[in-house]
Amino acid sequence: MAIKAEHELHKRRLSRNVGVGLVLVAFVAIIFGLTVVKVKQLGAVQGFDHVVRPELVPAAKDEK
Repeated sequence: MAIKAEHELHKRRLSRNVGVGLVLVAFVAIIFGLTVVKVKQLGAVQGFDHVVRPELVPAAKDEK
């Protein structure tokens, strides 16, 4: 009597797991994309107060 390696239930679970995995990857990609866009827009900020750090602002050519 041979043991059946995969049952029909395993196939359904596999497709469900693949679907959940794809949704998770899409969510992580969206969060990463939003983070990259936010960092590019805000530029040089310090901490969580969103204040520009004067030492990171390029000096004007007139001042030198």
